[in-house]
Amino acid sequence: MKTEFETLIAAALEARKRAYAPYSKFAVGAAVLSDDGEVFTGCNVENLSFGLTLCAERNALASAVATGQRKFQALAVVADSREPISPCGACRQVMAEFGDYALVAATLGGDVFESTVEELLPRARTGILDLQDSR
Repeated sequence: MKTEFETLIAAALEARKRAYAPYSKFAVGAAVLSDDGEVFTGCNVENLSFGLTLCAERNALASAVATGQRKFQALAVVADSREPISPCGACRQVMAEFGDYALVAATLGGDVFESTVEELLPRARTGILDLQDSR
C-alpha cells in the first residue's frame, strides 16, 4: 500500500481493533486528520437495536469535534472487506457538515480507494444550508 495516507490508515487499523461488533462481526476503524495535524480515531459500536449502531467515521469525527476541531484534511476508514468500504449515507452527510476533504478507504489486504467528501455526496450543503436568503 503506497499512499500519502499510510499513517492515517494505520491509525484507523488500530482503532478497528477496539470495535464493538458482537452482532455483525464486522469491525470498522476510522481516523480523521485535522487541519492542524492531529489524528482522532473512532470505531463502530453496535447495538442490539441496529438503528442505534454508531459508525466508525462518525465516532472519529465526534471525537475530533469534542476537542474543538472543525476543519479536516482527510478521513480514513478500514474494514475487513473484499473491496474498500464506502461510508454510509448518514456518515457522508455528517462528513459533509465539515466541508470537503480527502477520504481514503482501505481493506486489511491493502487495497485502497481515494475520493473526496464532495465526490461521495455532491451538493450536500445545497438547499438546506444555503447562506443566501432566497425569500
